[in-house]
Amino acid sequence: MNKAELIEKIAGDAGITKTQAGAALDSFTTAVQKTLKGGGKVTLVGFGTFSVSKRAARTGRNPQTGETIKIKAKKVARFKAGKELSSKI
Repeated sequence: MNKAELIEKIAGDAGITKTQAGAALDSFTTAVQKTLKGGGKVTLVGFGTFSVSKRAARTGRNPQTGETIKIKAKKVARFKAGKELSSKI
């Protein structure tokens, strides 16, 4: 399912226009991004938790040349499915 299909599904289920559903989805994603950027986490009971994880710097290998390269440390977004979501899959 892509974003357009999700917007169509939300609009149909909620009885709202696609424009309103798109605005709601954009608002949700923006709120999650801002919260994660600020170091927080977003928990939706029964669905899951969005959080930030730190990935340490490490060495890797260029698969074409076999040369060792350094990979910088970075923050990555994580999602952990809640118990209710996991049981329905």
